[in-house]
Amino acid sequence: MAPLGPELARVRKALRATLRARRLAVPAAERVSAARRVAAHVRRRFGLRPGQRIALYAPLAEELDVAPLAAHARAAGAELYLPRILSRRERRMRFARVRGALRPNHLGILEPADGELVPTRSLDLVFVPLVGFDASGTRLGMGGGYYDRTFAFLLLRHKWRRPKLIGLAFAVQRVSAIARAAHDVRLDAVVTEEGVIECGTGC
Repeated sequence: MAPLGPELARVRKALRATLRARRLAVPAAERVSAARRVAAHVRRRFGLRPGQRIALYAPLAEELDVAPLAAHARAAGAELYLPRILSRRERRMRFARVRGALRPNHLGILEPADGELVPTRSLDLVFVPLVGFDASGTRLGMGGGYYDRTFAFLLLRHKWRRPKLIGLAFAVQRVSAIARAAHDVRLDAVVTEEGVIECGTGC
């Protein structure tokens, strides 16, 4: 990943701060309702099925909760995976099957203590946390670069058709446009409490 230019880095840092404040301001009751509605939208649009490999995330307190979606995926017979950070210095992560206990990593994010790692390309749907997004599928994350590094192969869209990357967010996290960096991997869709936004990535 090439470093961002100073102006783009400044713009994205300011936008990240604004959007994190919006996300933090969502009331607790609305958070619970939003998580349930997002799970319902996913169920209607993506129709999870037995044996499907579904990657979720262990949410921070300010992020959209995925518990209702995880419950639906389990009921549908899907296999669930969570990210596991392998190298902090290299910003490298893989996905591990959810089995047994979870433990916090250096960022305080829960990840599987055990469970086999799978090739990233073998996943079917990856539900991704985000700070902000636009209708083109550009995602603004927390700035660590883990997701962009992990899914960089999807920039070659003419070769790879999966996994599909689906952002999960509150509607207030949407903006009209996010300045893209060359390494940004676009989302195929974003699901908020208001519905599914198809991002038109060409996949």
